[in-house]
Order: sequence, then structure tokens, then C-alpha cells
Amino acid sequence: MGAGEFSYRISISTLIVVFPLLFVFRLAKGQLHVVGSHQPVVAAPGDDVILPCQVEPAFNVAGLTVEWSKPDLRPDPNDRLSRVEYVHLYRDAHEVPDMKIPSYIGRTALFTDGLREGNISLRITNVTQEDEGRYRCFIPKLKSQTKSSIVSLIVDPSLTETGTTATPLDPENVHIPDNKGGSSERCRLIPVVVLGVFILLCFAVGGCLITESQKAQLKKIPI
Repeated sequence: MGAGEFSYRISISTLIVVFPLLFVFRLAKGQLHVVGSHQPVVAAPGDDVILPCQVEPAFNVAGLTVEWSKPDLRPDPNDRLSRVEYVHLYRDAHEVPDMKIPSYIGRTALFTDGLREGNISLRITNVTQEDEGRYRCFIPKLKSQTKSSIVSLIVDPSLTETGTTATPLDPENVHIPDNKGGSSERCRLIPVVVLGVFILLCFAVGGCLITESQKAQLKKIPI
């Protein structure tokens, strides 16, 4: 085996390994997920609040369904006609009020211009203590393992009305939850790491085989 042929085989083996690795890590880096604030939004009665929720990296969701609900509210199991009601339901590019919890009618809104950047934060006006609790933002048809996140609202009567309250989505407050539709960011990266290690092992084994093949060819060359 000549040096040129050996170098050619090494180059092909390198390309076979490098390109799949680049593809896998690029795919993992670009994975869409819904994030909310890990810190609760705290407000006084009468405040307007913004419950932060965002698709990362930025992605246009204006054509998708966006659901805001209170996961701790369940339909009455004894009432066959009962159905899931929403705090806010956005579908076919507009709000759907028919399936809305009555107490939220006329009090909620999305930032429609922000939907093109993946902003699905919810504004609730004139909050009361009855609004306190956990809220779930959910995009059912988002091509992602993490399609939802939870944001908590605390309405504290001891606070003075301040206007509009929101918790910014800074890195320390970002919350990527475990949910039925997917797993945490760490769990999603495990298959990527395993695949990367497997490809590297294949490369190492392939290199050893090429070396052994080269040695066998050298033994056939008469001295």
C-alpha cells in the first residue's frame, strides 16, 4: 500500500466521522424548546401581570396554536359534558374565547407581534387572589420534545398596587421543565453524547484496522 493510498483512506475515514458529528451537534444546538421563568411572578391585587414564556431559539409561532391553562384545574370527572377550559387559547391566528375560563374573559392577551420571535408571554389585567397559581404555556404542534413550561403567579394582598409586573427571562430564571411530552435539556443531550462517543469509537477501530492492513501489506513487500 502506497503512502498516497494510505493518506486517502485516512482522509475518507476522517470525513465519515467529522460530518456526522457536526450534523449531530448542530441539530442538538438548534433544538427548539419552550422556556418560562423559574422565579414566580409576584403582584398585588389590581396589578396587570406578564407571565413570561418564550420559544428558544427564536422561532415564528404565529401560525401555531398557543394554549395557556391552569394545570391544577381539572374537569369534573362526574360530568361527562365538562371540558378543559383555558386561560387563553390562540388558534388559527386569533383568540378562541369559546373555551375560556369565564373569569378571564376580557382580561388576557398575547403579544401578537412577538409571536414571530417566539414570544408567547401572557398579559393578565387586574389580577385577584383567585388568579394565583400555576400557569402552563403550551404549543401542541411545536416540533420539539419540550413543548410547554410552567410559570407561577403569586398575588400578595400585603403589596401595594404597582401597575404591570413581570419577571424577565434572564438566564438565571429560565426554566426548562420535565413534562409528559419530553424531558429536560440534560436528558435530551444524552443520546447526542452517546452517538458522538460511538462514532469516535468507530473511528478508533477503523484506524486500528487500517494500521493492521498497512502492516500486512508491508510484510508482503520483498526486502
